[in-house]
Amino acid sequence: MIQRTPASIEARLSGDDNRSWQQLLSDSITSPQELLARLDLPAGKWLAGAEAGHQLFQIRVPEPFLARMEKGNPADPLLRQVLPLHAEVNTAEGFVVDPLHEDGAIQTTGLIRKYRSRALLMVTGQCAINCRYCFRRHFPYDEQRLSPADRQRVLDSLMASPEINEVIFSGGDPLAVNDQLLSQWSSAISSIPHIRRIRLHTRLPVVIPQRVCDALLKWISNTPVQVVMVLHINHPAEIDQETRRALSYLHAAGVTLLNQSVILRGVNDDAEVLENLSEALFDAGVMPYYLHAFDPVAGAHHFDVSDEEAKLLVQDLLSRLPGFLVPRLVREVPGKPSKTPIDLFSTHP
Repeated sequence: MIQRTPASIEARLSGDDNRSWQQLLSDSITSPQELLARLDLPAGKWLAGAEAGHQLFQIRVPEPFLARMEKGNPADPLLRQVLPLHAEVNTAEGFVVDPLHEDGAIQTTGLIRKYRSRALLMVTGQCAINCRYCFRRHFPYDEQRLSPADRQRVLDSLMASPEINEVIFSGGDPLAVNDQLLSQWSSAISSIPHIRRIRLHTRLPVVIPQRVCDALLKWISNTPVQVVMVLHINHPAEIDQETRRALSYLHAAGVTLLNQSVILRGVNDDAEVLENLSEALFDAGVMPYYLHAFDPVAGAHHFDVSDEEAKLLVQDLLSRLPGFLVPRLVREVPGKPSKTPIDLFSTHP
């Protein structure tokens, strides 16, 4: 049994916005016109490209994330992650709709098996924010919706696979669904004897800190196996006071907090930015975990940073930070049994 802070812990975020996380999610910006208007950006320069990209992959930006952006700055690193550009309609060689070949790794509806000891559960196809570089922007979520019968098949599949000791809640974003369902999943999966950990891959505590509510903390505190949460934060400006407060509640509830970033052109392809990100993460109780080389997904080639550039950045980080704050530079290679570390000091002939 994992010993955690009692479930009576209460999440209390400050600020003037008293909307629930569900209302904030529902009120997210979903049109290019509104996004540009809210940030004082001229429609004449940006709207055509934003609408073109929006037709391929719709905008979704929650208010708490928007509030951290600098008005009038089209190069704002948070805005760049969510603003569609005309470049998205252009094709680029090697950039494909399923860069990680996940379609061939589906074991049963909603359950993806890419690794021996871990299974990925597609809890939902919904996200709180639509990041333009998302490697699942083309994923067939409609085909992976879980009916009650599908849920039982997932549990049966996990029960019949004793080599699996960890289940990863993913999506979409697993925290985009209600806590009653997450509690049911957690309870059922935790009862499988060979499951040792539940891991959640989520962006919601960052983009809507109000998501860390009492109901979430209660089921996490009551989960008898270890709970690990892998956040997705790419830039230090994403970590504000409310985010830090939300993460402190998760930490108090016994959650192990890790972060994975994606190296992105125009967002964090700078050693000083990455240094500040690692320091801000650690100050917030989160360990830097992975720095992902860019997945070549169609529609996002303008974010690409070469492996050679990425290696130079991480080499620079090694001179700036203690080793435990330097994330591992990795690439996910389809068919490999794990993430593939990128050798920082190898050179091409």
